[in-house]
Amino acid sequence: MRLKDIQNTFHKDLKTIYPIEEIDSFFYLLIASFYKVSRLQLAMNAEASVESPQLILNALEQLKQQKPIQYILGETAFFGLAFKVNKHVLIPRPETEELVEWILSSADPDKQINILDVGTGSGCIAIALAKHLPNAKVYALDVSKDALSVAKENASLHGVNVKFIEADVLNLDHIEHLKFDIIVSNPPYVREREKRFMASNVLENEPHLALFVKDDNALLFYEAIVKFAVTGLVEQGALYFEINEYLGKDMILLLKQNTFDKVELKQDIFKKDRMIKGIKLK
Repeated sequence: MRLKDIQNTFHKDLKTIYPIEEIDSFFYLLIASFYKVSRLQLAMNAEASVESPQLILNALEQLKQQKPIQYILGETAFFGLAFKVNKHVLIPRPETEELVEWILSSADPDKQINILDVGTGSGCIAIALAKHLPNAKVYALDVSKDALSVAKENASLHGVNVKFIEADVLNLDHIEHLKFDIIVSNPPYVREREKRFMASNVLENEPHLALFVKDDNALLFYEAIVKFAVTGLVEQGALYFEINEYLGKDMILLLKQNTFDKVELKQDIFKKDRMIKGIKLK
């Protein structure tokens, strides 16, 4: 079957769901992944065909159901690295790349430090930090066995040594013997009432366990991590969070009330309050 004919089918079947440019992006990503045919190669040979079109036609059916292209491909890019993803982990966002960049801008790559990533999911934060801080000892925890399985595969893929821990963020007692120079987390922070603002492909596909918190307890996970960080961080250790854009002031107050100094709220590329950092005083 001609790839150009398949591309036409993509436009016909998806035109009421996605913009034209996005449809083309999906198509070119899929033919590169499934058939090792680049956009340039197809442009140079408009008659190019494939013998097993069912692969991409199956992907088309999933796109019609608004399944994220990252889950269809089974991978995505984060901080210049390829990460395996599936329904058990969130798809890493560009804003989280900014969080990693912020940490790296302050960390000394030659220093031996301990880092903890709380709620690691696909492992993207922990693994990106491990790649760029070769002298760091990186720990990453998650409550989901399935998420940890994905994270371990990604760590192996990138040849980094990350110690993975299965644990509930609300109960970190059994790792209290460890001390960290940096603790970072991108915990669930979307309030239930904010669901109506979210794209249906996110709501219907990505794990709610990693996304949502109750409206009346929006800082649940942050409070637990801050409580742990008070004893789990070394003196002058740094605590980093990705946060709900509407809760910046609440987060500043939370950190300042718990012996954290030099609290800094940082906006993402979309000018939304998205990250916060605090330094433990004692």
